[in-house]
Amino acid sequence: MKSYTFSVYISYQAYLDHYSGAASTVLVVTDSGLKLQLPASRFRPFLSQLGVKGRFRITVNNQNRLDTLERIG
Repeated sequence: MKSYTFSVYISYQAYLDHYSGAASTVLVVTDSGLKLQLPASRFRPFLSQLGVKGRFRITVNNQNRLDTLERIG
């Protein structure tokens, strides 16, 4: 399994736009410069009144499918 780290800030309103279907994915750039397209719904557990903000680690399986997403800072 591979893991990637990245920082993200999505305002509350922008997240609602993503989650409501206006855009169902979030594009992030990892610390190594790799662009990943992730389902917006995977960020829902991390949503606060300020939106989604912080450092995250994503782990993908051998088929490059998202396994886990966790906040690390």
